[in-house]
Amino acid sequence: MTPTAIRFGTDGWRGRIAEDFTFRNVEIVAQALADYLREVGSSADPPVLVGYDRRFLSERFAARVAEVLAGNGLRVGLYRRDLPTPLVSFDVHRRQARAGVVITASHNPPEFNGFKIKESFGGSARPEVTAAVEAWLGRSQPRRRPFEHAEAEGLIQWSDPPDEAYVQRLRALVDLEAIRRSDWHIIVDPMHGAADRYLERVLGGGRCRVETIRAERDPLFGGVNPEPMPQNLGALFEAVRVARATIGLAHDGDGDRLAAVGEDGSFLTPHQILPLLVWHLGRERGERGIVVRTFSQSVLVDRIADALGCPVRVVPIGFKYIADLMLTEEVLIGGEESGGIGVRGYLPERDGTFAGLLLLEALIARGERPSEAVRALWREFGEFHYRREDLHMLVEPGREIVARLTSDPPDRVAGFRVVDVQTLDGTKLLLDDASWILFRQSGTEPVLRVYVEATSVLKRDQIMEAGLALVGELSSRISATSEGGGNG
Repeated sequence: MTPTAIRFGTDGWRGRIAEDFTFRNVEIVAQALADYLREVGSSADPPVLVGYDRRFLSERFAARVAEVLAGNGLRVGLYRRDLPTPLVSFDVHRRQARAGVVITASHNPPEFNGFKIKESFGGSARPEVTAAVEAWLGRSQPRRRPFEHAEAEGLIQWSDPPDEAYVQRLRALVDLEAIRRSDWHIIVDPMHGAADRYLERVLGGGRCRVETIRAERDPLFGGVNPEPMPQNLGALFEAVRVARATIGLAHDGDGDRLAAVGEDGSFLTPHQILPLLVWHLGRERGERGIVVRTFSQSVLVDRIADALGCPVRVVPIGFKYIADLMLTEEVLIGGEESGGIGVRGYLPERDGTFAGLLLLEALIARGERPSEAVRALWREFGEFHYRREDLHMLVEPGREIVARLTSDPPDRVAGFRVVDVQTLDGTKLLLDDASWILFRQSGTEPVLRVYVEATSVLKRDQIMEAGLALVGELSSRISATSEGGGNG
């Protein structure tokens, strides 16, 4: 891979281990970050904190980053063990570090790894920062200081996880005692990722029972992608059913996302969790502010925010766009379709453990089990059902499909009339009863995502099947055109 092929997507640079994500390419990215930091600061500035998840070789990639940063005269704090990305962000802000790096590919398949940059405010690097780092790629050869030498010179120092300070911060933000006093049986599934047993530790010692499954490290994540979607959560569904638990909470590979399973075995999508939290912050806590949602989030967010008198901002997909607004405006809460949620008073960052605790607080405050709370939401604001399908294809054909849907959108999808086309991030077709379908090429992997939200399960599935058929048709046309061009 040449430096020009390394690109930061919705949150960092990611690639396949040993193909794109190699030690050499990690050195190139680390050197670009060092060049950027030296350009905007001085070597006397605070350290850069380097964390890593539980993926294959993550700790060794992190050590290599530390060596390159040290080779540029930068002080580095390297964590002694794997950590959830939100804890690195929390510590960057708490210690006013110069920046943070997390070696993680978040929810991507096991064969991927990645490089996330965190700014001193404790959130993902803003687009202008990642663009500036990209501009440095390949402009200078990586300067690497051997680990033992850098450690002896004090350039690399081992950092302890900020566990105690983190728990104290959560205690100030969430009514932990109300959760502990409840009789709820909570099952947590970190999917073998870095979220580990953090939620269990935070709630320990109370009346509620917290049980963690799949907590041990497994770089293959039990054979599934570490993304909290129904097809990957069979173990959690089964654990909730067998134990007759009140709720199951799931996190992705680096612990910054949240999904849930209700007591009735239903999957609580991020399209339900974010509206429930907006409702709780506005109705129960009486808070007000801007509500931010990404382009692929639920119609319910808009309806609830409108009922609360809160303005809504819609941003492209990627939590960095939410974080950017949280830094400059009075944002109450922001959330994305993939389960990343940020709340005022914490950090401009998503945190699966914090979001899970806030969801528990919301449900317990209402005295409702998960399925009851969702039905109450539907009764007041309308019933909506969500589904997403990921189609594996090369980036360029995916982008071409999205572009063709923008330039020549269908008049109807599954027989339902298209009333508007929106192109903030991908191509979104709005139907005549607020249902919609979105086609978008992923910014972090070769996947074309198709999202649907509709007013019934039947309609949702009809729209999705029609959308998938449309993708197949356009893909065949593009292939035929390419083959024809090759023969000309």
